[in-house]
Amino acid sequence: MPSFVSISMSKYKVVPQIPELTHEHSLKTLVENRTIYNLENCELNLFETYEKSSLVPLKFNDLVVTSMLRGKKIMHLFDDPGFDYLPGESVIIPANEEMKIDFPEATMDKPTQCLALAIDNAKIIETLNLLNEKYPKEGQDNYWQLDERNFFFYNNQDLSATISKLITICQSTSITKDILADLTLQELLIRIAQSQTMRSIESVDQKTTSTYLTQIIKTIRENLTSKLSLKMIADRASLSTASLYRLFKRELGISPVEFIILERIKLAKRLLKNENLYIKNVSFESGFEDCNYFIRAFKYHEGITPKQYRELNNKSLPLI
Repeated sequence: MPSFVSISMSKYKVVPQIPELTHEHSLKTLVENRTIYNLENCELNLFETYEKSSLVPLKFNDLVVTSMLRGKKIMHLFDDPGFDYLPGESVIIPANEEMKIDFPEATMDKPTQCLALAIDNAKIIETLNLLNEKYPKEGQDNYWQLDERNFFFYNNQDLSATISKLITICQSTSITKDILADLTLQELLIRIAQSQTMRSIESVDQKTTSTYLTQIIKTIRENLTSKLSLKMIADRASLSTASLYRLFKRELGISPVEFIILERIKLAKRLLKNENLYIKNVSFESGFEDCNYFIRAFKYHEGITPKQYRELNNKSLPLI
């Protein structure tokens, strides 16, 4: 069975909107109390647990996107070791795959709350076919798909906003809710597929493929500490800057500039482990020309400043 691999772009997790808890007198059970919102192509389930329990089984007939909203679970999947499941994190479960869940801290005062969005397989196929037809991936025999090896991820701002939108739609009484939900389901599936592509290119240097995207990524990584212009990158790939931009937005859901910033932040995180490097030097050695901009970009993507990141990862205080 597939193993879990993170497909996040940073450690900064964004929690979707948190629905109100079920009134105490309306609870049917204290373990995985379930509220269901059924739409044409999806079913939103809200689960709440109010007491400690372990190895609670759960299975769906369709692929399920789950997202943790409150508290803590320990998830057991695919015969892999159990892992902590916390707010701001999501897990995608294939159809008919049984999960077993521990609730080590759940109480009446501090319950867990998790959503599980079951998506009709026909809707998934329709969305992937649309992507492959309208926005084909670059490279021969390279198609949009959901990768079962990359089913655990941290929510970024876009994913969290899309999940929140689905919660609002499913809970609404609008007569157009099915149509709105379908559009948002497409958006969610596209963002997940793009995030998985982003994760898959992290080891692109070890790959033997020679698509435009992989070659461009190699060029960026080899020149990360230099002044990179989109024209230079596009020229090396024999593309126009407009085509370069469209390629990144289609395949990864972000622009080339955003990708460069994320790569430089990854390099900065490695450099921050060296306590003898000043923050200013880390900024320049990771390709940022302006230290203040580096600090702002780092905090935006990681949720903390470079100094705070270093303090969390090193025992002694850094030079500043």
